Amino acid sequence: MSVGADKIIEHIKADAQLKSDEIISKATVDSDKILADGEVQALAERDSIIDAAHKQADMKYQQIISEAKVNSRRKELESREELIEKAFRIASDKIEKLASENAANYVEALKNMIIDAAVEIGSSQLEIFVRADDIDNVNNMIDEISETVSEQTGQKTSFIIGSPIAIIGGAVVSTIDGDIEVKNTIEARMLRYRKYLRSEVAKKLFR
Repeated sequence: MSVGADKIIEHIKADAQLKSDEIISKATVDSDKILADGEVQALAERDSIIDAAHKQADMKYQQIISEAKVNSRRKELESREELIEKAFRIASDKIEKLASENAANYVEALKNMIIDAAVEIGSSQLEIFVRADDIDNVNNMIDEISETVSEQTGQKTSFIIGSPIAIIGGAVVSTIDGDIEVKNTIEARMLRYRKYLRSEVAKKLFR
């Protein structure tokens, strides 16, 4: 082979090597860039996952705290309700005891409950219903009741005593035909005033 041909071949080889080196160099740069980009993306994804986990953990924490507060408040209200109901039961038992013992203040209260109910109805003939133990009490004060009601309503009012009823105390007063009836029993009064009484009991229990 001639010297000229050898030079051409060497030149071709040199160009080929140069191009090969350029391709390898570019591939290396591209590869490094791809790896770097991948690492950046991986780090970004990692940070995103960690941030999302923190947010989820914070939300869960807030949810747990909120539920704990709600449960605590509910238990507190339930405890208060139990105490209020207990106070009502104790009061009811005391009133029933006073009624069963025919205490003077109960008899006076019974008279006033009958008068209030009769005045509210405002009829000239009324029927009184009380528990069996109070029939004698009503018989003993029926004239006084009649006189007081007549004065307050401006019309003469007479009463008859009906069959005994099952109540703690107090009375039910109605017209003779039963069309109008006023329940002034202890149970009915406690039920009517329960909202007010509940507020007063709560003030005394939780002040």
